[in-house]
Amino acid sequence: QVQLVESGGGLVQAGGSLRLSCSVSGSIFSINDMGWYCQAPGKQRELVATITSDGSTNYADSVKGRFTISRDNAKNTVYLQMNSLKPDDTAVYYCNARVVLSIYEYDYWGQGTQVTVSS
Repeated sequence: QVQLVESGGGLVQAGGSLRLSCSVSGSIFSINDMGWYCQAPGKQRELVATITSDGSTNYADSVKGRFTISRDNAKNTVYLQMNSLKPDDTAVYYCNARVVLSIYEYDYWGQGTQVTVSS
């Protein structure tokens, strides 16, 4: 059974920083893309950032220059460094991992961590 465990959310003032972490555990052959998505109240879940297994990254326009995604393949962990936070960044942040089990790739999600940015 594969589990994604997130940590690092919380309440921060505008302009502040947070670092989210997501660790993947279980009987994993390998992990392909990993990413972070967010969902604000009344809105659909949307992409924040993704990173491939070899480190190529992709960001939503709204977070470019403020957020940095990284991963530690030895620890099966992905991080999201969030700087210069804005109230509009307030949302539940979900970790995603495309995990290879034997020969098939499966999509897994974390339970979500709340990020609240006060003005």
